[in-house]
Amino acid sequence: MMAAKEISAGGVVYRNTEEGLEIQLIVDRYAKISLAKGKMEPGETIEETALREIQEETGMIGKIIEPVDVIKYTYEHASLGTVDKEVHYYLVEALSGDLQPQVEEIKGVAWYKPLEAWEKQKQNGYDNNDKILKQALQKLGIEVK
Repeated sequence: MMAAKEISAGGVVYRNTEEGLEIQLIVDRYAKISLAKGKMEPGETIEETALREIQEETGMIGKIIEPVDVIKYTYEHASLGTVDKEVHYYLVEALSGDLQPQVEEIKGVAWYKPLEAWEKQKQNGYDNNDKILKQALQKLGIEVK
């Protein structure tokens, strides 16, 4: 019996402001720091999924700059059994939109200075997002430990 497969996509969203670079983080429904992401819908590309989910969850319209990485894990689903999950993350530049959390899905969304975002991720984020945020920051020219 093959495991079901589920693909999600999301992004590390950034913007350049007069005060410098800012990184978007969300607070998910479990009150953890996270990145906007969600499940792929039929007929969508993975890139389209990432941009749609970012817009739905945070109100920001973005463009994909480059892929960051893919997180893979399995989980047990009540009716499907074992599900192989892949989450594709992209580096996404925010172009426009009003920062607006999708209250059904997430508790909040905000912009942070890169090092502040990294501290928040380390304090209250998911471990498997550490490498995603770290790689995204490196692509933006910021080294973190």
